[in-house]
Amino acid sequence: MKKILLFGGIIVAIFIALTVVTSQQNQQAAEGNPFGLDTLEQETIAQLDDPLYQNIILPTELEQRLEENGEATVYFYSGQCAICNEVSPYLIPKAEEMGVDLELFNALEFGDEWGTYGIEGTPTVIHFEDGQEVQRIVGGHTEETYEQFFQQVVLAE
Repeated sequence: MKKILLFGGIIVAIFIALTVVTSQQNQQAAEGNPFGLDTLEQETIAQLDDPLYQNIILPTELEQRLEENGEATVYFYSGQCAICNEVSPYLIPKAEEMGVDLELFNALEFGDEWGTYGIEGTPTVIHFEDGQEVQRIVGGHTEETYEQFFQQVVLAE
């Protein structure tokens, strides 16, 4: 019986130590992050150095721009979203190639904002003009569909 308790205690201690070490590593990785948060989800930490995920917009920045009747094309994504992880490698470069300033809104870290913009799922791309939503495209689509959206909605004059 003593051996079982000893082994059980060792296993619990190992799990606690792993939890503490992982938490500390995540806090160190999150230090100075562009989101201004003390802690980040693991999927976001993995994207911090990824060149695809650099043109971020924070909720306060987007809110301020829209209040000032500004324009924005925003990609609401989540690192936990399998479809986002499929489309981002061609969606983000396509926007850049076409001269669209596609700003990335991390819906995983700022999930409280889903209701503010009527986000029901990710990925969602919304184009705003004069502080108002013009049009959105929801879900995973082909590169050609996103190109058409950018051409007809964002770049149309």
